[in-house]
Amino acid sequence: TRLIGAVILAHGDKNGLRIPPKIAPIQAVLIPIFRDKKQLKIIKDYISSIEVELKQTGLRFFVDWSNSSPGFKFNEWELKGIPTRVEIGPRDVESNTAIIVRRDNGEKLSSPRHELIKNIKAILDQIQNNLYIQAKSFRDKNTHNVNQYSEFKKIIKNGGFARCGWDGEEDTELKIKEETKATIRCIPFDENPENLTCVFSGKEAKHEVIFAKAY
Repeated sequence: TRLIGAVILAHGDKNGLRIPPKIAPIQAVLIPIFRDKKQLKIIKDYISSIEVELKQTGLRFFVDWSNSSPGFKFNEWELKGIPTRVEIGPRDVESNTAIIVRRDNGEKLSSPRHELIKNIKAILDQIQNNLYIQAKSFRDKNTHNVNQYSEFKKIIKNGGFARCGWDGEEDTELKIKEETKATIRCIPFDENPENLTCVFSGKEAKHEVIFAKAY
């Protein structure tokens, strides 16, 4: 549950979830768009071969044949964070194409049918990389190296991460928590406490740590 919460907090946006493709239960959702039974049959025939290829490549997909409107389906799957949406209507069948929509940035690509699977896989890789870069950039932008406790308190108040020296005493962490509600979130693998002093006590630092509030 903590990992799920971390995914939601790290990657979600104002429109809902954005699930990284590598862990998404569904990596691509196919949305058939039709008005009558005749169009339905044409699109079903068109999608059937796509399903075969998706299964062969091992991609996790779902075809939404529900009776909801296309707009409702778009919003629903966007909210659920499915990485790619593939829209297929009568015009796409006529032109032997499909529309791929990226969840991470909303970009649309009209793909030729013979390149559809290749393009979906490429886009999934791009989304995976893009979400990682965005999350890392946000973390780095909000992590601040501090030496003064007054500066530490300002960063914590604004919701940032404070990287600083810690004297290794539990009482020190407890007092910081009482005053700021921040606790040690981790001791970085690349910590370097040499020449650092504890941001609270001023004593020689035993560790370089990252403080932040828990939400």
